[in-house]
Amino acid sequence: MNQLVLSAQLLERGAVRYTPAGLPVIDMCLKHESQVQEAGTPRKVSMELKAVVIGGLSQRVSALGIGESACFTGFLAAQRNGRGTVFHITALD
Repeated sequence: MNQLVLSAQLLERGAVRYTPAGLPVIDMCLKHESQVQEAGTPRKVSMELKAVVIGGLSQRVSALGIGESACFTGFLAAQRNGRGTVFHITALD
């Protein structure tokens, strides 16, 4: 199963663009910071992740302010050029 649920801040948001089928697309960068347990030891986690939202959910993402936090749900996929990973957002809480 390929599912990711991530609490993160909106770090950057690109302009709305459209697919050939006319669906709105927004590219963005998310930042996550937390503390987790690994092998019984607390560990600080901090990362930035490229993300994209396609379709009707793009309106809700457009309403988020830079620095605003939300819970994003979706899946991971390779970038078109095969270098790196993109978080495809399918739900927003």
